[in-house]
Parts: sequence; structure tokens; C-alpha cells
Amino acid sequence: MNKTKQVPVVILNGFLGSGKTTLFRNLLAQSRRKNIATCAIVNDMSELDVDGELLGNTDIVEDNKRVLESISSCVLSSKKGIEKLDTAVHNLLKHQNPELIIIETSGSCHPMPLIKYFKEQTKVQLTGVMVLVDSLMLAHDFNYGEMLIPQFQENMRQGKRDTINLLAEQILFCSHLILTKADRIEKDKLPDIATYIQQINPAASTHSVLFGKLKIESLFDIEPYEYFKVGRLVDELQPILEAEEHADKPYNLETCVIHDDRPFHPERLWNVCHQYLDKRIYRSKGFFWLASRDKHSLLWNQAAGGINLELIGSWRSGIVEAEDHGLSDLEIQMLKEELEKETGRFGDRHCDLTVIGDKEQVHHFTEKLNSCFLTEEEIELWHHGYDFKDPWPTNIVRMVN
Repeated sequence: MNKTKQVPVVILNGFLGSGKTTLFRNLLAQSRRKNIATCAIVNDMSELDVDGELLGNTDIVEDNKRVLESISSCVLSSKKGIEKLDTAVHNLLKHQNPELIIIETSGSCHPMPLIKYFKEQTKVQLTGVMVLVDSLMLAHDFNYGEMLIPQFQENMRQGKRDTINLLAEQILFCSHLILTKADRIEKDKLPDIATYIQQINPAASTHSVLFGKLKIESLFDIEPYEYFKVGRLVDELQPILEAEEHADKPYNLETCVIHDDRPFHPERLWNVCHQYLDKRIYRSKGFFWLASRDKHSLLWNQAAGGINLELIGSWRSGIVEAEDHGLSDLEIQMLKEELEKETGRFGDRHCDLTVIGDKEQVHHFTEKLNSCFLTEEEIELWHHGYDFKDPWPTNIVRMVN
């Protein structure tokens, strides 16, 4: 690998739920296996910082906490976000000697302020600006990408700015266009999507990446970002984005956070998701537990109309309560001592979710999700071993590093 005096920086940009965290985790896992000194910056517009916690559980970060900088509660492209980005970059360079820095933005991040920031830096060099685009979302919401440009043009005629502008402008500024979730659409439709999307930015290289499988070595082959190609675009958008730079949650997006120690009623949660989840809820993510699966800590991972439940571990409370825990008396005693520090009614079990969507819908959907928690009467039933009906798939994916 050719090293330069400036540390190369690769940005993973893309709309909410496009697969950035999956790719990010994969790249970090590779960097550890292949002994590549990689640092990471992750941005979550929510106060929960779900992506930061997930990345913090990867082997490379567990080995050295200083290789990860997490920026939450604001969008990286806002004025506050750029200030935090500058601090994060300087912290990494002060304490580490990275061969590569990878940045995962939040889904509502506009790339232009980041590109302008890195243009002025001397110790780091922006190379790849990768935008991940969800093929399944394009299929459902934009007729396989065909309607994205017409809707973007209509917004421009009306002087309107919403998530369609954001998606199109993310593509306009990218150097590499990454199509994700191609396995979830008809095989013969991917070329159609690529054709429509490439019309927005013909200069970008286009790739299809499944399950975040991109070789980290390829990131070192990327040429420096060509700022001159977006010079005119920067001039045109500068006045517009200046009006947005103080907005921590732009594009009519709203974020709601759910904190509760109770479990979800599995059947009620299933019904609410099928009745009230629509394309105006762009993203929801977090940690939770089901009354029917009270031993396992689950990751809620929703993008557009699809929800994945992923197993990320076992609650300490569940291990202590299990008859077949397989641990020594000393290990169980240590777990109990940890649990005594917990303030919730159910030990370390809890639900922390963030919901991002259109302002007109996000509060309504969050209210419906809150109605899915067990009532006090149902909690009493749970304590007595009641068997709650559970329509969720049994083949939950276990997350791996």
C-alpha cells in the first residue's frame, strides 16, 4: 500500500437505511484481520448514537477505544457537526497514526459541507466520497430510479427542498456510487436502476455491493477527490445550504426517541408495524426486547418498509435467571453484582429506539410503538410465565464482527 504524507479519508454517505453501518463494520473487521491501521468517525443525528454503540462492539474498537470518534445529536453537515468533525479529526491524528480514516455520516447528511471542510485540510486528504443507494427503496419509491430525476426537477421548479433533493445531491457530489440490497429486487432490474442513477452523476464509478462486502484494499487505490468537478455545483448550492447549516435536523425530518425498560408485546408490535409503518418513516433503529424472547438483546433495524431483528447478545438478567446458564457460582455472583447497579425494573433489559421520519408522521408512529409495551397487567402475566403470541420470524440473524 502506498502511503502518502496526508492520511487518506473515505466518506460513506447515503440516505437513511442505505447500508452504511453494515459496510462500515465490514471494513473495520477487515482492517483488524489485515493489520491495517484504520480510524473511524461515526455520526448519528439521534442522541442514542446507536451506530456508535454497534461500532464500539467491533473487535478493532474494543482493542483500542481511541480509534473511534462518535458524533451524535446533530447532522455532520450542520455548522455544529463540522465543528465536531474538526475536533474528531484532530483527536485521531493526535493519538493515532492511521493509514486510513473512514467516516460514516448520518443518513440526513449533505456531502457538500464535508467536502468543503476537507478541501482546506493539510494533514488529511479526501479520496473517496461514496454514496450508498438503497436499490430496494428506489424500486418501491421511485419506480426503480426512473422517477428520481423528474421529482428532483419538479422540486427545483417549485423551490422545494426535501429528502428527494438530499438523495439527488448526495449522488451529485459522490465519486463512487454504491448500489446496495440488489439481492432484494428482481435481478434484471439492477441495470435499469444503474442507468437512471448514473444520469445524475455520469462521472461517478458505479458498483453493486452486497452485505457490505467491499475489500478494504480497494480504498487505497482511490485517487484524491477532484474538487474542480463540483466547483460550479458548490457555487449554486452555497446560498441554499448556508440557510440550512444551523439546522441540526433538516429536510423536514424529525427524530423521536423511545426510552423504556418494559418489553414489547410481540403480537401488538407486529400489528402496529404492519398497519402504521409507511415510507414517511425513513429509519428506526435501536435496542429492545420482546416479552416472548426475554433472554436476548435484539437490534431493531428498519429502513423504509422493511424491518430486521438481529440478535446482538444476551441480557445479564436472562443469563442469571436461566437454569442452564453453564457458568460458575463466582461468575454468576459477578453478574448479580453488576445487575445491582441497574435502575430498571427488569435488570439490564431495556428498550432504546430512535425513529426518524417526516414530521407529519413520525410522532404518530412513535405513539403507536409506545402502545406496544406491556401494560402493568401484562407484566404481571409475564412474571408468571405467560406465553405471549409471537408472529415474528424465529430465524433472527446474529450479528458478527
